Amino acid sequence: MRVLMATPRFHPDIGGVENHVQEVSKRLVKNGANVTVVTTDVSQRYPAREFVGGVEVLRTPARPQSKDWLFSPELYHIVRDGRWDLVHVQSYHTCVAPLAMLGALRSRRPYVLTFHGGGHSSVLRNRVRSFQWRALRPLVRRAGRLVALAKFEVELYGRAFGLGPEAFAVIPNGSDFPEGPEANPVETDHDLVVSIGRLEKYKGHHRVIGALPALLSVRPHARVLILGSGPYESKLRDVSERLGVADRVEIRAIPPADRKAMAHAIARAAIVVLMSQYETHPLAALEALALGRSLLVAATSGLAEVAKAGNGRMIALECTDRELAAAIADQLDHPAIPREVTLPTWDDCADRIQTLYLDILEARQGGVTNVNW
Repeated sequence: MRVLMATPRFHPDIGGVENHVQEVSKRLVKNGANVTVVTTDVSQRYPAREFVGGVEVLRTPARPQSKDWLFSPELYHIVRDGRWDLVHVQSYHTCVAPLAMLGALRSRRPYVLTFHGGGHSSVLRNRVRSFQWRALRPLVRRAGRLVALAKFEVELYGRAFGLGPEAFAVIPNGSDFPEGPEANPVETDHDLVVSIGRLEKYKGHHRVIGALPALLSVRPHARVLILGSGPYESKLRDVSERLGVADRVEIRAIPPADRKAMAHAIARAAIVVLMSQYETHPLAALEALALGRSLLVAATSGLAEVAKAGNGRMIALECTDRELAAAIADQLDHPAIPREVTLPTWDDCADRIQTLYLDILEARQGGVTNVNW
């Protein structure tokens, strides 16, 4: 079976979508599929064609170079002219999605769309999201199935595109995190507050730093550790300096592949605080819970879904710095011990996606499939 995955960016670029495509595609190859990934390379620094973990990767030029619109006519032609059994479009935020869906439609190939919905630091991009949904609606409604990473997305995108729940499959991301205290034998630091995620404004790390002065008035030994990297780092350091808490804030990047180091860093936390404006399937929250960490999250998107399931506490995204500090202090003094959490695996994720592909092709062929894996 020949599967084409169309994604805005791919390894060695780092990000949630990039990691998802890499983990799923290599497992599908292991299961016997012939998987090709087509992606863009604005910088044109990477090979135009190579194999990564048994997966063929095709990179196409895109423009403009100064924006993340990723308009690539060459990608459209690869989707349209290739002899694919099925096209899987990953993420809808750039021009890659409409080009790939249109190419599949023109070649009469079935296609699947995984939203990978998320926030953005650009106020303009967030404001035009509803217009983007309207423009994509004719193409999205023609998809063989829409994949949501969390349950709340079914209702959100169902309203946006006028579709019922039967159009969706909920398939969460996987994790390869070393779970439990046995795998992470480190001592808890009872004054350590950890915030996790790429250093972008919408991730809300600055909110945790902003709460630190008020927190220090009741917890004088409190410290904040921010785990991540990204373009907002200098602004976070500026906020720390302006508030006079730079000596209490550490910003550290851990290589994505070093899952053990990340697990140990999180396991030391007294509390993990995630104040992101938007998270679809918040693996950072689930991984913190799997390590037995107390959790405080913003009452929004997938973070709220985790808290409403009885895992951790939530606070209004619009709360003041003092309100956030009070919530953190209360949880430091009276930790909410999470119930046992079992993380989904990437094997589970890939197996469910494989089953979805076969279901779509069987339905397309009238209940009979000649696909060999």
